[in-house]
Amino acid sequence: MLLGIAGCLVPVLPGPPLSYLGLVLVHFTRFADVSHKLFIILGVIAIVVTLLDYIVPVWGTRHFGGSKYGTRGATVGLVIGLFLGPAGIILGPFIGAVVGELIFRDDLKYAMKAGFGSLLGFMTGVGLKLAASFIITFYFIKLLAA
Repeated sequence: MLLGIAGCLVPVLPGPPLSYLGLVLVHFTRFADVSHKLFIILGVIAIVVTLLDYIVPVWGTRHFGGSKYGTRGATVGLVIGLFLGPAGIILGPFIGAVVGELIFRDDLKYAMKAGFGSLLGFMTGVGLKLAASFIITFYFIKLLAA
């Protein structure tokens, strides 16, 4: 469960699927019996949120007027940011989107707007993953306590 929550903040680890895996392990080790309905619902939540995590940052960049250069820049910034710790993970997509948009069009105001969209999309994705992992963790704890 803790690895799943950490995975929400570290893009290399798939947070909600790891949290769900913890629930699966509890179910199959017979420490707790998870109802089939809850099992399916939480599995769907983990899958949907994981897929949305790939879509939301691109949507944020596009929604704020970014081009494919900004989207690609945000992706490169995220990869580079992984090596720079938590601040790099947060600021990397923003800086990457700004640089990408500046390559596309020499307009700082436009580039900053697209960078902000990328940052907003990234933070929304993190929030969705955290929410899903906390919901799964809640049921994990509830099942163990029962």
